Amino acid sequence: MSLLERFAKGDLDAFETLFRQFQSRVCAWIMRIVRDPGVAEDLTVETFWRIYRARDRFDPQVDFGAWAYRIAINLALTHVRRRRPEEELPPDIPQALGPNPALRREEQEQIRHAFDQLPTKLRIAVTMALIDDVIMAQVVM
Repeated sequence: MSLLERFAKGDLDAFETLFRQFQSRVCAWIMRIVRDPGVAEDLTVETFWRIYRARDRFDPQVDFGAWAYRIAINLALTHVRRRRPEEELPPDIPQALGPNPALRREEQEQIRHAFDQLPTKLRIAVTMALIDDVIMAQVVM
């Protein structure tokens, strides 16, 4: 019997193995959305609690990572929506600055601030695109 089949039948050892395999990835996914390590840890625990409670509905033929990802993202989005309302981007975002390190730090902080102001769905889309770019750059190397 496969690990996923054992998990679906309620095997705690199988669940622990999956937890160890996916915990850091789930936490990273959540962290990209909530941007708070403490909250990300709490939501990771909640994600795995929900995964364990829904084990009888899990199809062992389905990708566990994709299933866990969906649960984690939904939980993180719910948290963000409850935390603060979405805000519009300010119209006066400054243009890119020169190579001066002090200006570069200021530019990065402005970008970070603007990113934090994006609506949740856009922030997720941008994050996913950046992750995809990094993965593709590693594949090309």
